Amino acid sequence: MATDLNTDALHNPLDDELAAVEELARARDAIVAQVRKRIFGQDELIEHLLIAIFARGHCLLMGVPGLAKTYLIATLSQVLDLNFNRIQFTPDLMPADITGTDILEEDPTTGKRHFKFIEGPVFTNLLLADEINRTPPKTQAALLQSMAEYRVSAGGTTYELALPFLVFATQNPIEQEGTYPLPEAQLDRFMFHLQVDYPDLEDELAIVKNTTTSHRPEIEKILDAATILRLQELVLKVPVSDEVVAHAVNLIRKTRPADPSAPDVVKRFVSFGAGPRAGQAIILAGKARALLDGRLTVSTEDIDYLAPSILRHRLLTNFQAEAQGLDPQAIIERLIAG
Repeated sequence: MATDLNTDALHNPLDDELAAVEELARARDAIVAQVRKRIFGQDELIEHLLIAIFARGHCLLMGVPGLAKTYLIATLSQVLDLNFNRIQFTPDLMPADITGTDILEEDPTTGKRHFKFIEGPVFTNLLLADEINRTPPKTQAALLQSMAEYRVSAGGTTYELALPFLVFATQNPIEQEGTYPLPEAQLDRFMFHLQVDYPDLEDELAIVKNTTTSHRPEIEKILDAATILRLQELVLKVPVSDEVVAHAVNLIRKTRPADPSAPDVVKRFVSFGAGPRAGQAIILAGKARALLDGRLTVSTEDIDYLAPSILRHRLLTNFQAEAQGLDPQAIIERLIAG
């Protein structure tokens, strides 16, 4: 006599997670293919932005004008089917211009007046903070709560932001007059500090050739907010060996001049090193990079690859470093080389 099998009892949850890993790796290829319809080159930058999205990390992009930073982020939001808002930071921008404000409204039927909260541009999935250093610290700080807690407080009420929520901010390194450098506490909120460089000759030829015609490539949507949230949860489940965690933490600790493990280059040229948030960021980013590559484990190579972008804005160099032309990037490269 045949026996009915309980398929639910035989189902292995690991199979679902393996399928999700394969789904993310396929999605990565499809996303990159769509972005490349409009963006030429910048492969490493695109990879870091995708890592940040799935690791729930904010990004600070540093580059001269005209390198398509805004266009890249807008295109990425379209491919991922995320709500997108852009704020152009200026010296006269106020915190309420970002978070929103209460207005006095009159009910047309009863005549009673009440306050109504009007949401600011921060209420979105992907927020582009363009030239964030052109606005005073008071306004810059308006982003701190949303970046850390995914909520906004206004008029004594707290409003939750829709998830996923990510801030991609840009800075122009050659225009420093009339700017307000981000304080270290806010810099530390960004997972990555990404340098956007000039394209190489082949890519620049393609840019000029393809962007000076009437043709505008159509972009397909690859994922959506719900799928991204599910894949972000998957990233958290990626196992990391004690060896890899130790490698990451030891690298972070070597950036601190007072730590016994700090090499001479750090003791001589660094005033303050990276804090524990850098260790959290590098492990989360390593998990996301592994999954985007279709791997189930994080390696020490992932840590070394991601270290410059995670540590670049967390090292505060001293006058001696400036006098000798040593920037944080050069010091990090020495640390990784051992």
